[in-house]
Amino acid sequence: MVSPGGKGGTAPESAGAGRLRRLGEWCARHCVLVLVLWLVALGGLQALKATVGGTYSDDFTVSSAQSQQGLQVLGRADPGAAGVSADVVLHSTERALTSSADAIDSAAGSLRKLPHVLSVQSPLPATPESKPTGALSSNGRTGYLTVRFDTNPTTLDSSYLDGVDSAVEPLRKAGVEVQYGGPLGELARPQADDVRSEGIGFAVAVVVLLVGFGSVLAAGVPLVVALVGVLVGLGCLGLVARAAAFADVAPTLATMIGIGVGIDYALFLLTRHRQTLLDGTDPVRAAGRAVATSGHAVVVSGCTVVVALAGLYASRVSFIGKLGLAAGITVVTAVAGALTLLPALLGLVGGRIDRYRVRTPVAEGGSAPEGADGARAAGGWHRYAQRVERRPWWFLLGGILVVAVLAIPVFSMRLSHIDDGADPPGFTDKKAYDLLSSGFGPGENGPLTVVVDQSAVPGGDRAALSDSVRKALDGTSGTARVTSPEPAGNGDALTATVVPRGGPQDASTTRLFDDLKDEVLPRAVRGYPAHTYVTGTTAAQLDFVQLVSGRLPLIIGVVVALALVIILIVFRGVLVAVKAAVLNLLSIGASYGVLVAVFQWGWGGPALGVSGAVPIESYVPMMMFAIVFGLSMDYEVFLLSRVRAAWERTGDSRGSVAHGLERTARVITCAALIMASVFAAFILTDNIVVKMMGLGLAVSVLIDATIVRLLLVPAVMTLLGQRAWWLPAWLDRLLPRLEPEGEPEAAPGPSPRGSAGH
Repeated sequence: MVSPGGKGGTAPESAGAGRLRRLGEWCARHCVLVLVLWLVALGGLQALKATVGGTYSDDFTVSSAQSQQGLQVLGRADPGAAGVSADVVLHSTERALTSSADAIDSAAGSLRKLPHVLSVQSPLPATPESKPTGALSSNGRTGYLTVRFDTNPTTLDSSYLDGVDSAVEPLRKAGVEVQYGGPLGELARPQADDVRSEGIGFAVAVVVLLVGFGSVLAAGVPLVVALVGVLVGLGCLGLVARAAAFADVAPTLATMIGIGVGIDYALFLLTRHRQTLLDGTDPVRAAGRAVATSGHAVVVSGCTVVVALAGLYASRVSFIGKLGLAAGITVVTAVAGALTLLPALLGLVGGRIDRYRVRTPVAEGGSAPEGADGARAAGGWHRYAQRVERRPWWFLLGGILVVAVLAIPVFSMRLSHIDDGADPPGFTDKKAYDLLSSGFGPGENGPLTVVVDQSAVPGGDRAALSDSVRKALDGTSGTARVTSPEPAGNGDALTATVVPRGGPQDASTTRLFDDLKDEVLPRAVRGYPAHTYVTGTTAAQLDFVQLVSGRLPLIIGVVVALALVIILIVFRGVLVAVKAAVLNLLSIGASYGVLVAVFQWGWGGPALGVSGAVPIESYVPMMMFAIVFGLSMDYEVFLLSRVRAAWERTGDSRGSVAHGLERTARVITCAALIMASVFAAFILTDNIVVKMMGLGLAVSVLIDATIVRLLLVPAVMTLLGQRAWWLPAWLDRLLPRLEPEGEPEAAPGPSPRGSAGH
């Protein structure tokens, strides 16, 4: 940064920049020691994760939700009827299941003896005179055992399935097909293997880096740094998971973000390092300067991403907040790797970074290296920036039009929970889902359990209350089957089962759930000292969806506010901060629109391995918003840091935009292609939520790095001119100072302006 008061030359580096420069030089000089320390940390953390690391499982329950309260009421009345239920689905193609009654009884008895099992309900009546259980299809060939567990089966080790398989072996020997549904089916799913996705992402990254840098070593260093950083981060996450429950998708999400930002951060530092080498600086000092300048921007960007992810805790939903924590861990290790491991590798390589070339290296902005007179020819990005300067309105309107078209589908977005029917055909929970749908109807996959707390109702009034609830349920539309209310356990609770006509993720099921919870049941118990609840797995998921949907605006507000404050502190310009927030909202809206078109409208779902059109998973937009808003700040910081440095040095607002674009456009484009490739590679996984996240993040990064960063930002900055850096004096005094790059670019000559920003 130029010293205030119009003096020529460069200001002394800040204390923070000095510490970072010394850190970079020390790591480059003691490269072997730093590499050994990283390898020891990597091996130690992976060993600890393998021995004492935690497990991952989805838990959509919220203690304050009415579904959870209803489950507690049911548990107090009848402990065997509470817990988490899962279906063991049976199907016989040749004869009725009643012919295999002995095998069914044997399997039910063996299942009851398993750990964590509270109760098992057979599909067959206890005696010929007993009432039908409702768990046997009309043709008698499909049925299901309802198994209730004292914990969510997804939290158990996969070896637990060995006991379940042994228990149902008599059924399989009798020729009965057995499939596991619900949480038990989720436990039986094949373990997610991200190696293929990671391999594809890395392969694309190698190609992009080779084209961008023209050097094998320059292409390999960022990949090594990112890989080591994410493995160390996953080791830390595994240890944290020992003490706190994380979702199934947490390690995959952490891997996606860790690899993406790890390559990005290393790429930004390596670009500055190579430019300094081309300018004639020795490797150790070049590494130190890269850490002091671009490394400072990496710290700012990393903190922005972590702050955005931490904003997810504003949802007050532990499931959501911990996903942000998981991703934040690998972001922190990515920053640490860029600041220490990268300069160590650069020190080890020395001046040989471009030895194994596939093409001639170019300077930072894409132009040729300096000539004898120190001049550097203007590159293509500089000429492009000048075209934007000449017609800023055309570029602005063109970019907004593209983003607006992509965002159109977002207005029909429907948030819900994706059910097992969308899983790949080979999964046991998908087979169980299809068997129940064909034998009973799709609603059998998402029954709703009605619970009435009648503990305060006098004994003489309970029969009348039960009759009132029965009549109300019988008259409810949208139901396929309703059982009569029955006292549970000690009689303090009434319970009934309502089977919807539609599947668990259908909008009709959500309407039925809302009607029961808000209208039908409260009306049925009016005049009685009773409380009503709708519980069960599907009800818990719908409660979670509604809770998350309601708090999405809060998350958007918190994350945008935090980002505004950070941009204000770093760049000290009110309009710059507002511009960043608005443009990021536009790019996120466009990526939401693509998700709706592909998955909810079904335009590309089957091609991605999704069975039919599915709603948007409830927490995906919230997660995407925090991640994309944080990641977009990466490119914002790296671009605007160069623009502001040039503006403070020259006072030329238009020329500074061209300079910043020239210096950063090539590396931002390479970084975006790499990050988008890493995200897009995860579309190949079997997990539909991961597919959504991968596609959404890939699209958002591409939109942000192309339409926003290369069209909208230069156009808006050109139109704003010096007004972009306006900051009221009182706010300037109030805000702390944090330079985007800790060390200024050397620039001889007088400075035309004093301290900036007001």
